Amino acid sequence: MAMHASDIEALIKAAFPDARIEIEDLAGDNDHYAATVVSEAFRGVSRVRQHQMVYAALQGRMGGELHALALQTSAPD
Repeated sequence: MAMHASDIEALIKAAFPDARIEIEDLAGDNDHYAATVVSEAFRGVSRVRQHQMVYAALQGRMGGELHALALQTSAPD
């Protein structure tokens, strides 16, 4: 089962209401995405922890409904 970009965005937005989110479907198959997430919640947090926070927001869908997600995360400038 594939996941739509809008579903990914909604899950991330629920966890990070202030986030600016850009999602790109890399293969056109609703299964391989790249996402850029910018949120104040990431300020002072390591890149690894930022990614863990986003994966947690996806509520276990990584590896199931969502096969691949290339992440870029940061705090706002």
